[in-house]
Amino acid sequence: MTLAPGTQLGPYEITAALGAGGMGEVYRAKDTRLERTVAVKILPAHLSSDPSRKQRFEREAKAISGLNHPNICVLYDVGQQNGIDFLVMECVEGETLAKRLEKGPLPLEQVLKYGAQVADALDKAHRSGIVHRDLKLGNIMLTPTGAKLLDFGLATPAAPLASAAIVTAASANSPVTEHGAIVGTFQYMSPEQVEGKELDGRSDIFSLGAVLYESLTGQRAFEGNSQLSVASAIVEKEPTPISSIKPMTPPALDHAIRRCLAKDREQRWQTGRDLQWELTWIGESTTSATTWQPAGGKQRTRELTAWVATGIFALVAALAFWWSLRQPLPEERSLQFKIDPPPGNDLLLDSGGGDAISPDGRAIVFVTASSSGSKLWVRPLDAGSAHELPGTDNGQFPFWSPDSKSIGFFANGKLERVDVAGGPPTPLATASNPRGGTWGAQGTIVFVPTASTGLWKIAASGGPSAQVTTLDVARG
Repeated sequence: MTLAPGTQLGPYEITAALGAGGMGEVYRAKDTRLERTVAVKILPAHLSSDPSRKQRFEREAKAISGLNHPNICVLYDVGQQNGIDFLVMECVEGETLAKRLEKGPLPLEQVLKYGAQVADALDKAHRSGIVHRDLKLGNIMLTPTGAKLLDFGLATPAAPLASAAIVTAASANSPVTEHGAIVGTFQYMSPEQVEGKELDGRSDIFSLGAVLYESLTGQRAFEGNSQLSVASAIVEKEPTPISSIKPMTPPALDHAIRRCLAKDREQRWQTGRDLQWELTWIGESTTSATTWQPAGGKQRTRELTAWVATGIFALVAALAFWWSLRQPLPEERSLQFKIDPPPGNDLLLDSGGGDAISPDGRAIVFVTASSSGSKLWVRPLDAGSAHELPGTDNGQFPFWSPDSKSIGFFANGKLERVDVAGGPPTPLATASNPRGGTWGAQGTIVFVPTASTGLWKIAASGGPSAQVTTLDVARG
């Protein structure tokens, strides 16, 4: 049946034919009540007498009426007039994915975008207990706002097929819908659909994988010279690796599509949401999305710059490595030396004594004891003898400055500092019973003035001191 422009179906006035498929004819129409353009799908008269056809038509109305999703075509109304059953749907402006692929494969970013949107739409349908069963290029409309999933004419609750699978002839764009036959379009069927087994949402996941494969490569995932050979390929063969067709495809996307196309549905993505998240993540994380299909001169310039920079970096790294191999390895030498106490002195290693190597590793300061008291001595590690630091009588607990030019120490109830190059010590703070100190890189000395107090700090150049911590005497 072909409806002429001007035909009225209730408040809907037919304006033009849009297309026809195995489950009906679609027309552009005007909603005379709301003054909007709609799409009207009718069940042809010669099929109205087929109970299974009419049942599927009614099933589509019920199926999509409960699916409110931005990537699923909206159902506005259902009706019947003069023996014609019809659906009134959103009129989607754009082109089908099948039509778009006539111009060549999609850019990577569009495959990821549309794939995630369709996966999200399928997740909505599956969570509502609906399996599409005929997901293919012709049932995905590309619009300015994104992809729209169309034609739920074969949608059904997840249940076993009514009869055994019978392979019948069908064109690439027409679903096989004869009674007792496999329903769907062969090139995008899942193995369980081909074999006539019970279907669930994972069958649609397989079909979406076949759609993504073809959208990315421009080649069908499963080819054959006949319906039987295509069916055999779906059940038994693996598609040509995407990497051999599009070498720049991100490995994560290759993996995502291969997982969609797993023969065993337990090994596929288990929900549309899982696949949606994976495709979204790939789109956000991969840098290949901006370079896989350059779109203009600026893009090519950025690619060339990146490649040149990478090449220069690799060359410099290789030269540096080559040069390092040519250089003789530094000879490893062990350093051993012995410090003898100066005549008339003993080394004081405890009770306020000790030693410390300078931060630059060139000298060591140590404490000696004699009948006249303790003193500080410095010995360069490349010299055979040490020299006394004048003015350090009764000195103890020595520590170096970060630049190895000065030494802090305690003597006669004071914290003092002395320059290794010479000069008298400089008193800094009171420390009646000290326990040591340290000289920080920012020019601050932290020290313990008595055994019963906490930490104090003072500028190495002098000035007021301040308490940093308080000792809990009760706890020791």
